[in-house]
Amino acid sequence: MRIISYNVNGIRAAIKKGFFDWLKTNPADVICLQETKATQGDVDVKQLEALGYHHYWYSAQKKGYSGVAVFTKIKPDNVQYGTGHKLSDDEGRVIQLDFKDVRLINAYFPSGTSGDLRQTFKYEWLDEMNKYLNKLRKKTTKLILCGDYNIAHTEIDIHDPKGNKKSSGFLPEEREWMTKFLGNDWIDTFRHFHPEPHRYSWWSQRFPTVRLNNKGWRIDYINVTEPLKKNLKDAEIYPDVKHSDHCPVYLDIKL
Repeated sequence: MRIISYNVNGIRAAIKKGFFDWLKTNPADVICLQETKATQGDVDVKQLEALGYHHYWYSAQKKGYSGVAVFTKIKPDNVQYGTGHKLSDDEGRVIQLDFKDVRLINAYFPSGTSGDLRQTFKYEWLDEMNKYLNKLRKKTTKLILCGDYNIAHTEIDIHDPKGNKKSSGFLPEEREWMTKFLGNDWIDTFRHFHPEPHRYSWWSQRFPTVRLNNKGWRIDYINVTEPLKKNLKDAEIYPDVKHSDHCPVYLDIKL
């Protein structure tokens, strides 16, 4: 199974930049999107279906905000919308699909960049999500958690660690959460194959040269639980795919 996780920063905007043409190149079997900022009714899904994709959407109650979706050529055995955490579900942050004994979770982690209230919500969300995952693992040991985590974990995951040490997304508390999370038998699949620095998945849009000069952050991940480690085949980041301020991250896993 080839999986892509991609924050499209608005699916309708991405479509205008050639997103459907990119799908025609068959980049993956399962495409997990975050920050769709749309409902299914806002998109010409016939084009998706013509390409062989089943599609599942979980949108925020607030129009034009947040939202996740999954386009998959492999029909799932079950789809679950949300986690039961109301504040998260109201913002359309998590959708889950079962493929036999594997649970794929597509999540859009909150950002704290807009201020203290959202940063507090982010910490609450992280704690809630961790509890949810630990409970889920008692029933399903094979999990894949992909999405925009809005956290750069280590200094090699960000172009300017010193200058951003007080920036949301690279705060000590967020990085510590990530360390504990990965320490609980989760595998960072990209780092499993790629220990090298300067590999990023998001670039600020404030300055047009930032992406050109690769001054980015790695905040998009596809992580798997330990029982799936032996199934990992390849992982990659695709910075040359440009429908968004993020780029797709990729995993090839044998299931």
